[in-house]
Amino acid sequence: MRREWVCWLSASLLIGMPRVVLAAPMAACRPFDVPAQPLATALIAFGRQADVQVLTDGAAVARVRSSGVAGCLAPRAALAALLRGTGLRYAFTGSATVAVTPPPGRPSPRAAKLPMRELAPVEADAMVARDRGFLAVLTSTAARDDAALVDVPQSVSVVTRDLMDAQQAQDVADVVRDVAGVQAIAGAGGLPSFRIRGFDTGNGLIDGMPSSIAGSGDFPPLIGLDRVEVFKGPQSILGDSTGNTFGGLLNVTLKQPQARTRRELRYTLDDNGRASVGVDLTGPLAGHPGLAYRLVARGAYADHSAQGYRNQRNGYLAPSIAWQNPRTRLVAGLQRITNRLPTPDHVVLLGGSVGQASAFGRLPGNPGDYASYRTSRAYYLLDHQLGSRWTWRSRGQYVEQHNASSAWTLGDPQPDGRVLAIAQQYRYADAYGSLQNDLVGVFDTAASEHTVTLGLDYARARVGHVEDRIGLYGDAFFSLSGTATLPPAASILSAADDLPQPGSPWQSDSGLFVQDQWSIGERWDLVATARRSAYEVIASDPQGRPLRLHRARWVPDLGVAFKPTPGSTLYASVASGFQALSYLGNDGRLLPPALSRQVEAGAKFALFDQRARLTLATYRIRLDHSYLLVSAQQPGFATLGPGQTNRGAELELVGRLAPGLDASVSYTRARIANRDGTPATGAPRQRLDAWLDYRFQGGHLSGWGLAGGLRARSQSLGQSLDFTRTCRVPGQVELDLALSYRTPRWHVALGATNLLGRRLYDADFNETFVPLRTGRRLRLSGGVAF
Repeated sequence: MRREWVCWLSASLLIGMPRVVLAAPMAACRPFDVPAQPLATALIAFGRQADVQVLTDGAAVARVRSSGVAGCLAPRAALAALLRGTGLRYAFTGSATVAVTPPPGRPSPRAAKLPMRELAPVEADAMVARDRGFLAVLTSTAARDDAALVDVPQSVSVVTRDLMDAQQAQDVADVVRDVAGVQAIAGAGGLPSFRIRGFDTGNGLIDGMPSSIAGSGDFPPLIGLDRVEVFKGPQSILGDSTGNTFGGLLNVTLKQPQARTRRELRYTLDDNGRASVGVDLTGPLAGHPGLAYRLVARGAYADHSAQGYRNQRNGYLAPSIAWQNPRTRLVAGLQRITNRLPTPDHVVLLGGSVGQASAFGRLPGNPGDYASYRTSRAYYLLDHQLGSRWTWRSRGQYVEQHNASSAWTLGDPQPDGRVLAIAQQYRYADAYGSLQNDLVGVFDTAASEHTVTLGLDYARARVGHVEDRIGLYGDAFFSLSGTATLPPAASILSAADDLPQPGSPWQSDSGLFVQDQWSIGERWDLVATARRSAYEVIASDPQGRPLRLHRARWVPDLGVAFKPTPGSTLYASVASGFQALSYLGNDGRLLPPALSRQVEAGAKFALFDQRARLTLATYRIRLDHSYLLVSAQQPGFATLGPGQTNRGAELELVGRLAPGLDASVSYTRARIANRDGTPATGAPRQRLDAWLDYRFQGGHLSGWGLAGGLRARSQSLGQSLDFTRTCRVPGQVELDLALSYRTPRWHVALGATNLLGRRLYDADFNETFVPLRTGRRLRLSGGVAF
């Protein structure tokens, strides 16, 4: 936790109570609900709920955790409960001020140097749970420690729970579509892929840990998530096992057990018959002090898509338990995700433009084409305070994944509607585990503060046996102009069509992480980070003999932030990334890893009484080379590709603009240049995304809300399967609308997407798979607390 955050949002916490004579309201019982969390944010929550002010030195509460407090208590008793076990004292210094200080003999060396500043009430609200409405204030992953977003010298976007609900988002792809610089791309296997600042992302993270090792990670449904974070620019520093993080990473944060009882039923129903229902239950375990539970479960079903692909099924079960005391919080949980996803609706280009696409009503496959994903995960999250200066943070998981698919792939489309039809059946399994341990210490030196993080990561992964059956349809060609239907892909395949691929032995990766967050005075913050990644590469030599090679590489990052005025931050940073390549060159030697470097500069401004934040960023990312695979068979000879340079500018405005009016607005202008001069595909030059949500403030319309969204992008290019031709897709606009009603116990919303009924093409595609949405869609969603 860095000094600027601790000083500005904690050290000057002015929340208080009278010292000697208690007024009647102060002695009266008040309802308190402050979950276990860092003491700095717990004091802010206390101040808001007690309607008082607190004064404390940031160094005194840095790295200290509170076990929280709940129930109807006098404010003095609630504050004593928050401070229990911390060694800190409190004294009332006026009618509305209380000072929280270290005990005599343990003074903070900076206590006399820190200016006091009153914390805006809206900021206090936000800090309690890291989010308030659409506006997020904290991140715990970007710097592998709790940090204020305004202090992080890079572009980080956070989609809060309230914003997800307002947009009636259905999955992580829906959530990130409005984030500047991010694309969610429909895949033939049902799961989307993600692209950040022009680069495909790595596997993504769940609570800071890799969500997959195969690039097909299945994120939990939104009912199980607290927020979604997007870290932009190379993120090898966070240790994603693939290293393919040149443009950024996604991190989803799971809901955790809470000490306050809450039970909610959620549901959605679309006009195409897709329905889902889920429950979210949390609260204390009766008779077991310090223990709390959470159980999240969801099921979803859709009989068919608009185009006719059938039988979508989704299931999710996630129990977890938490134990806490004043110095420790431990969360342990299980997850089971099962998804059967039909092939996404799409058309095939029979010529050089979308005007020559196959008819949407002509199914380019079999109605039963599908892909399935099953993920089982066990994990733990541990935070333990080791004293007044050090905190131990540990994260671990073990995951098993099983993927399967049976579907048709089309190729070589002809103007008369003939396509090469290829049946494919695929099975894959893997297992992996990861362990992350960080020691975080806070040290004062004169007028500055150092927050030092020492981290060690370790991961092991194994790929099981892979089955891949491939066969041609009849005489190979199938006509999309006729009326015949392709049979189920599995019906024409047999064991003789199998192209087996052996699994891999256990592979290990490890990383050493060192970071210093240095706050100098009241205006400057410097973040210097280095990570040493040690990894194994398994390949084959020219004679086909297995090779097991060990490699290591240092990855440095550096960032600086300057606050010219309260509420404004200017920042600049340099970040590095790499991706290990497991292929041999034509000389029989292992190809060198691909390296990238980003230079970013930007500004962050608190607006509208600190209820909203404006972020401006400009960047340049250079990738030295990619690789062009020559032979997919062992020994897998390959050659280096040309690399690319991505430049862009981004704008994001998030938060409350006026009483009842919340907004999320983003604009992206990006340019991707391949160094060999070939055109960049799937990369619109400009994008504008906006969502406005208004809640009526009183009178007969109290409880009602009206929201609307706009998504617009410029033209983009798709490509042919052999990469020799491109196809231009015109720019497009989508309008959404939602009407909602909310009470303290239940809420309901009716939304319409693609209000104008346009044909909406994905920005990235190839000629045989062009994802397409047609017509408007209605969605009813809501929740009931019980």
